[in-house]
Amino acid sequence: MGCCCDEDDDVEILRHLHPSPTVQSPPQQQPTLPDSSTAVLSPMNSHFFALSCRDILRLIFEKLSIPDLARSSCVSRLWNSVASDQEIVSGAFKAPWKVKDVIGKPSSGSFWRDNCLGKFAISHRILRGDSLASLAVKYSVQVIDIKRLNNMMSDHGIYSRERLLIPIGNPNILINSICYIEMDAIAKREVATLYLDGIPTTHHLYGRETNDQGMSSVQVKKRVLHSLSRSMMVDDETAQYYLSISDGDPRAALTEFAEDIRWERHMGMA
Repeated sequence: MGCCCDEDDDVEILRHLHPSPTVQSPPQQQPTLPDSSTAVLSPMNSHFFALSCRDILRLIFEKLSIPDLARSSCVSRLWNSVASDQEIVSGAFKAPWKVKDVIGKPSSGSFWRDNCLGKFAISHRILRGDSLASLAVKYSVQVIDIKRLNNMMSDHGIYSRERLLIPIGNPNILINSICYIEMDAIAKREVATLYLDGIPTTHHLYGRETNDQGMSSVQVKKRVLHSLSRSMMVDDETAQYYLSISDGDPRAALTEFAEDIRWERHMGMA
């Protein structure tokens, strides 16, 4: 992008910086140059040529915050090029939280524009007995925040996933940590993820775990769930509940569902 000033403004600035010679006048009427301490720093000011040096700009921009980098990128093409460098931007992204490193490249450059705590999350592997309430207590967060981060409408949604994104409750957990840029296909959210149970594999980061037919594990689960819900003639959340209490066995889920229907009819509830 070019500078924000138009050509008339450029001429006016240069006239101010380099005043034209004036007719000799008595000493008391000689024009005085502005005090250097009050001079305005500008890339257009030839007295400050250092601000047009890429290496010096990098040294300066490495100290700036995300909002300040955004403002600097509007000054000139050179400033925009340096301020948009991924190394500088990622450094500013992790600086407030003292994160050691952020690995990976986001799908969009806009990912770096906001480095609030909400851009970070913990990856939790779902274990037998886990519930939203127990995870909320374990990580000192709210149930509603876990559901919002994972794009969940029902508490039963936990059983259809291998992992959940957990909001960061205590920012101190990020100090000296390594986070991974991850696009969660189910949550439909891109976050800097912290793995407390070890370094993630490639399919954890990108959701590319596949079976022999080339279908991802998520696609297989969706197909099974859809087939089960049609057989039961219920919604997906109800089908998912019976699938979860049957250890993922569709036939056992159908049996459990049939027994509940028979009991309801026997009690006159259906």
